[in-house]
Amino acid sequence: MAAKPHAYPPAEVEARLARDLPRWRFEDGSIRRRYQTHGWKGSMLAIGAIGHLAEAAWHHPEIAASWGWVEVRLNTHDAGGGITDRDFALARKIEEVVAWHPGQEGAGLDGTPTDPRFAYIKYD
Repeated sequence: MAAKPHAYPPAEVEARLARDLPRWRFEDGSIRRRYQTHGWKGSMLAIGAIGHLAEAAWHHPEIAASWGWVEVRLNTHDAGGGITDRDFALARKIEEVVAWHPGQEGAGLDGTPTDPRFAYIKYD
């Protein structure tokens, strides 16, 4: 049987979020991020991306959603609901994928048009 993952104390969770994931917060025993979307289509696309990453990592978040937002909450059940390296790693990957704004990279991908008919994520 694998060893129980190390859960970080709240002060260290807060410090790591401030340093590495500034748009995430620590609340009610989970690290969380709310992504604003332009509507239901954007919310469903974000949920699909998060679901794919979570399943590939074999680490399953709680996800809440509505018409214009998606919130993801991470903690590690194997660590008694504490925050572990698994949570930080998946949060970083989710942030990298869902908050990716290709129009700012200048690498040949323009990103979604500004026309509201095609809007997806509301970038921070």
